[in-house]
Amino acid sequence: MKILVLNGPNLNMLGIREPQIYGDKTYEDLKRLIKDHCDEKGVEVSFYQSNSEGALIDMIQQAYFDKMDGIVFNPGGYTHTSVAILDALKAVNIPTVEVHISEVSEREPFRQISYISYFACKTITGKGFNGYLEAVDHLLSMS
Repeated sequence: MKILVLNGPNLNMLGIREPQIYGDKTYEDLKRLIKDHCDEKGVEVSFYQSNSEGALIDMIQQAYFDKMDGIVFNPGGYTHTSVAILDALKAVNIPTVEVHISEVSEREPFRQISYISYFACKTITGKGFNGYLEAVDHLLSMS
């Protein structure tokens, strides 16, 4: 199985950005945790992070041509604003699990809207970095 772990804006700032919400672990720590988990499960994993909406859409489309079996996606702030990312996910039709490190339902009202959830086969929130591992396991259970 081949999985793309896709992270949106500001996820590269983990460990620096609002540690009271996101913790003190870095983006590199997150990648290492996921890679170790995927290695144990026999999953081929690749990572991509961008602060740019267009770059994320390009990577979603590339996942189709790379024949990815699943996407684990934390769209960051684009969760609440990007119909274009939703349309890209629908176009490629790759099973996608939406992940958020924080419990977005307990945050600002604008964070209650997720365009990505209209496509995602599952949404995982508030489980920290472990939410990514749960997402990988969910995609594995679907194969």
